[in-house]
Amino acid sequence: MSGSELAARVREAQAVDREAFDRRAAEEAERLKAEVRDGTFDNTEAIVGLELELYAVDARSGSLRRVPRGLLDLIGFEKELGLHNAEMQTSPQPLNEHGLVAQEQELKANLAPALNRTGRDDIRLVSDGMWTVPPTGETATDYLCDSVEQDGVRIATNMSDAARYHTMANTDYPTGMRVEAPHVSLSADTVMPESLITSIQPHYQIPHAPDLPEYFRYALRVAGPLLALGVNAPFFPPDLYDDADGEEIVADAWLENRITVFEDVLNPDEADAPDKVRFPPDFDSVEEAIDDVVADETIVPMDVEAGQRFDDAFVHFRHKHGSYWRWIRPVFDGPTEPQANARIEFRPLPAQPTVRDAVSFQAVFAGLLTTLTSIEHPVRAMEWETARENFYAASREGLEADLTWITADGEETTALDRIYGELFEAARQGLETQGLPTDAARRYVRPLRERADRRVTPARWKHDHVAAAVDQNVPLAEAIWGMQSAYVDHQEETLLEGTFVDWL
Repeated sequence: MSGSELAARVREAQAVDREAFDRRAAEEAERLKAEVRDGTFDNTEAIVGLELELYAVDARSGSLRRVPRGLLDLIGFEKELGLHNAEMQTSPQPLNEHGLVAQEQELKANLAPALNRTGRDDIRLVSDGMWTVPPTGETATDYLCDSVEQDGVRIATNMSDAARYHTMANTDYPTGMRVEAPHVSLSADTVMPESLITSIQPHYQIPHAPDLPEYFRYALRVAGPLLALGVNAPFFPPDLYDDADGEEIVADAWLENRITVFEDVLNPDEADAPDKVRFPPDFDSVEEAIDDVVADETIVPMDVEAGQRFDDAFVHFRHKHGSYWRWIRPVFDGPTEPQANARIEFRPLPAQPTVRDAVSFQAVFAGLLTTLTSIEHPVRAMEWETARENFYAASREGLEADLTWITADGEETTALDRIYGELFEAARQGLETQGLPTDAARRYVRPLRERADRRVTPARWKHDHVAAAVDQNVPLAEAIWGMQSAYVDHQEETLLEGTFVDWL
């Protein structure tokens, strides 16, 4: 798409009547509530799915690579924000032994040929929380901040050509378009800095849609402990750091900078404007969850036409939901009426070192929701503020964070072994409840249990690697790039058939 065509599409979005769009979304939400009450969004069983984001690097140098759009289409992956991004989604499967096997095999079945095909062009697809090596001959700052003005519209040079991405920089909503982290301060004219980060997003479909608030409450309370296990983004591209000493930068590094990047780029920097990206509230009813989407600030209203999908009856609501950025969020959709579902999308986790690690998080999350809701685990009574504090502490410190949990006996604890011992046992029980044999359930839990037992996460592995190099007087940039090269090398050997703990 040419720059002038993209600018024209952005101007079309700018011309949409925001109030009329919001009215239609609100009207559709009332119909959606009626469908939920009528049982349309119920399922006979729990169902799981997974989104996996990757970025591309040069197979020889390890520097970031733009993926040709034709190549992306050829390997069957979807566009994401940056030209270096790629995304795949699994087909929803029942939460049982065969469904989880199908999830893992589908990821491998798509990744294996994609890796082979991109390899012919010296491109390597990487599963990681944040890239750190910019394209050859460019700085990260230039790559993230480069933009042009086309017919009065600001367009990011290295962003995919979806009009909604570019419209975010051309609306009245005061999107921050910045990054603030220890020793990092970046300001851009578009939301392109968000393309620093990549994630996995497990989905859990609720059997009975009106029960969503109960599952959601537990999802918020396991968010901190699961994020602490998954942290994988302790360092930025080196040229984004200020002139601080390398040892100081390493000492002050947060272990999951993906959280602050997403919030800083998309949240307003004005104190009186509401945050778009945030830890969500508890809901008392499924209707309240739907209302929360409707009440959310609309950034990019667009003229959206209904197609032949069942959920196109809620097309404006669904479009509005696309910018309802919460770290855990309810989703209501389905291409046909029998496939209509209410589910929880779990968004805190960065992309993981291997496929099996990603599926382990998916399985443990699903197993936890199964068990905690079925036994009415006392952690549901944990104060929302405590769950939120756990979440942000985990993003900064990983397994070193002071996490709070309420045990099955109703006791409050901060003992890490007790917290994870109970979490993993509940996850195993939940998977067995869904029909998995004990050995199969333990297989999904084991990669994460070993992280907790060894007190090592991907972010800690990266941090220790860089810290050791800096202690040997290696310049910070070389230390970070050396770590990144080692990460990609390890992943090349284990992405499809190993786990992160195989690296240790």
